[in-house]
Amino acid sequence: MTTLVSPKVTSIKSQIRHHQIVVVGGGTAGITVAAQLLAKNKNLDIAIIEPSEKHYYQPGWTLVGGGVFQLEQTIKDQQDCIPQGATWIKDYVETLNPDRNQVVTRSGSQIQYEYLVLCPGIQINWHSIKGLKEALGKDGVTSNYAKEYAAYTWETIQNFKGGTAIFTQPGTPIKCGGAPQKIMYMADDVFQSKSGVGVNTQVLFCTAGGKMFAVPEYCATLDKVVERRNIQVNFQHNLKEIKADTKEAIFDVTTNEGAKEVSIHYDMIHVTPPMSAPDFVRESPLAVSEGANKGWTDVDRNTLQHHRYPNVFSLGDVSSLPTSKTAAAVRGQAPVLVSNLLSVMNAQEKTNTYNGYTCCPLITGYNSVVMAEFDYNNKPDSCFPFNPAKERFSMWLMKRHGLPWVYWNRMLKGKPFEGKVLKALFCRK
Repeated sequence: MTTLVSPKVTSIKSQIRHHQIVVVGGGTAGITVAAQLLAKNKNLDIAIIEPSEKHYYQPGWTLVGGGVFQLEQTIKDQQDCIPQGATWIKDYVETLNPDRNQVVTRSGSQIQYEYLVLCPGIQINWHSIKGLKEALGKDGVTSNYAKEYAAYTWETIQNFKGGTAIFTQPGTPIKCGGAPQKIMYMADDVFQSKSGVGVNTQVLFCTAGGKMFAVPEYCATLDKVVERRNIQVNFQHNLKEIKADTKEAIFDVTTNEGAKEVSIHYDMIHVTPPMSAPDFVRESPLAVSEGANKGWTDVDRNTLQHHRYPNVFSLGDVSSLPTSKTAAAVRGQAPVLVSNLLSVMNAQEKTNTYNGYTCCPLITGYNSVVMAEFDYNNKPDSCFPFNPAKERFSMWLMKRHGLPWVYWNRMLKGKPFEGKVLKALFCRK
């Protein structure tokens, strides 16, 4: 019988300690990288700094908001996800000091490293939209971007009696660029199925962007979806305020004549808030200092190695990699980072490169998904032997059943995607 060994957990008190590899963040990226590193060499001294006692399958929150999953299905104990052999430091990072190879935590611990993997995820800036924090979770104001409100999204959709339903997308990078649309299409399905609601409802997609999706092939499909559903799309609309007492959404709208402020009444609104790199990353020497990527971790787009600190690597949402911020992107990034980090540790040449692969399973309704896979060049990069821009029931099954299983049972365990079916579906060329 195999004996399961729980990860070591450090006590939270002021101390100075040293680890060979420090991974900042115990989310998708951090756990996957640590697991893959230990699969290559179980003798590596790896510490994962992560404050949360729970691990969340965040791609499932759209399905919670759509009434397909219960929130509990997306949560596991963090201790059960930390790879065997890694040390879990249950604390918050306050300061990154790469000139001293040091991380300082909220409890005052000073953690020295030889190599750093930075992947604390993304910071959600609820406060950037005036009135949003106070309005969330009641009177039809919701967001799937927080576990506290995903179930309320489904409650709001179920109880909707008709009127104006707004779904927003900000101008900042966000987790899963397609998620603001996914819940909209599911909600529209519900509205259309209820007598009297669908015909008395106007669904609005208000996005700060100028098109439905960055990749032309997938954008063309989504253009047809919103046309088929009679969804009104308002481009260049950036939400800046919620007036809950009058149920108004206030947008900054960019026009050819300049910027203007527009107020739209809502009966329900699903808000995708602005996001950024966490403050402790943005304020550190590891961040890009200027330009479009300002604040994100400054790494090479192909090797994932930091441009100025060669013993630092980064992946996932916090990185400056110019690709969509999804769990599937981490699936493509992690093996490259692991290979290149081990090469640097062994004074060997880095040989592995990342082509920007990411995937966004675009739910276009209950039972239909466009599996939007693409690369740095915004070109389709599909695992599947068919037209990836087509809506498919099989891809709904993949989103609903296949991807969660792969996440918990393969990805977080650092295991390759073995077996004929998994190789056909998930292995990159």
